[in-house]
Amino acid sequence: MLISPSPLRTFTEDIFKAIGCSHEHAVLAADVLLKSDLRGIDSHGVARLSGYVRLWEKKRINPTPNIRIVHETPTTATIDGDAGLGLVVAPFAMKVAIKKAELYGSGWVSVRNSNHFGIAGYHALMAVEKDMIGFAMTNASPLVAPTFSSERLLGTNPMCYAFPAGKYPPVIVDMATSAAANGKLEIAQRLGKQVPEGWIQDKEGNYTTDPHALKSGGSLLPLGSDRDHGSHKGFGLSATVDILSAVLSGANYGPWVPPFVAFLDPPNDPVGAGIGHFLGAMRVDGFRPVDEFKNHLDNWIERFKSSTTVDPEQKVIIPGEPELEAEADRIANGIPLVDAVVEDLNKLAERLNIQKLI
Repeated sequence: MLISPSPLRTFTEDIFKAIGCSHEHAVLAADVLLKSDLRGIDSHGVARLSGYVRLWEKKRINPTPNIRIVHETPTTATIDGDAGLGLVVAPFAMKVAIKKAELYGSGWVSVRNSNHFGIAGYHALMAVEKDMIGFAMTNASPLVAPTFSSERLLGTNPMCYAFPAGKYPPVIVDMATSAAANGKLEIAQRLGKQVPEGWIQDKEGNYTTDPHALKSGGSLLPLGSDRDHGSHKGFGLSATVDILSAVLSGANYGPWVPPFVAFLDPPNDPVGAGIGHFLGAMRVDGFRPVDEFKNHLDNWIERFKSSTTVDPEQKVIIPGEPELEAEADRIANGIPLVDAVVEDLNKLAERLNIQKLI
C-alpha cells in the first residue's frame, strides 16, 4: 500500500520518542529512515524500525547517548557514540567533519560504540550541501565470506561518495561491498521470492538462490561473487571499510561486530566498542573554484548520459539517478509498504502504546 510521507514520518518520530529519544534525536532518526524510503532504498527505511526497538529492549541501544569526541587533531577526530542510534551518531560525526573541513579544507572522523546508521548516502549528502565532497562508510554484522572462505567474517560494509554538481543533482555512489545488501534478502523473504545466483552461498560454499540460506549457516558473497568475476576486489573494498571504520576508531571489526538482529547476542570476546563508522568532508574549493568544478561535473554527466549504448532504449544511469527519480515519485504518490511491514509497524505501535500507522 502507498503511505504519505508525512504520517509515516510522524509515526516514526513517535516510535523513537516512545523508546526514550529526545524530540531532536527522534526527528533526526526519523529523517534518516524516511530519506531511505523516499529514495527507494526500502531495505533501510521504516522496515528496520522494529529492529532498532528490539535492540533497545535488549539494552544494546542507548536512547540518550553522550556522543563525544575522545581524540582529535585539527583535521581528524575519533568519536564515541555511547551506544546511541547510528542514525543520530553518524550525523553528529559528519557535522564535526564538515566543521573541520570549513577551517582546514578537509575533515575526517572515525566512530566507535555506535549502531546501524541507515543509508550512507544521507550522511555523505550533508557535505554536498556545503559544496563539499562527502564520504560515509560503516562496518556491519558479519554476514559476508571473504573470497575462498565459507566463514562469515565481514559485513555488507557500505561506502558512499557524494559530489556536488551544478544544474544537475549530486553524483552519489552509494553501495554495499557485498554482492547484495542483506536488506534485499529480507525483502525477498517477505515477498516469498528467490534471489539471483551469485548473491549467497550455503554453509558448504555452494551457490544458492534461497534468501533464507543465511539462517542455516550460509553467507553473502563479496561484490563480484567469485574470484573469476572479481570478488577479491569486493573483499578488498569491504576490508577498507572495516579498517577505517573500526580498526582505526576502536570499534569491533570483522567477526566481532555485534549483530543487528536482537535475538543473537554480541560476541562474548569483543575487541572494541559497538559498530564503527568513517565519515569525511573535503572542500571542493580546496582544489579549484566551486563553480568550475560543478560546470565540469555537469559536462561529465552530460557526456556519460549521451553515451552510445548496446540497447538504444537503455541510457547510461548516473550514480544517484534512480534514487532521485524514486524520491520525486514517492513525494508525489506516497511510499509503498508491503503488508508484512505495515503489520509489523502496527504491532510495534501496540507494544509501545502509540497510535497505529493505519
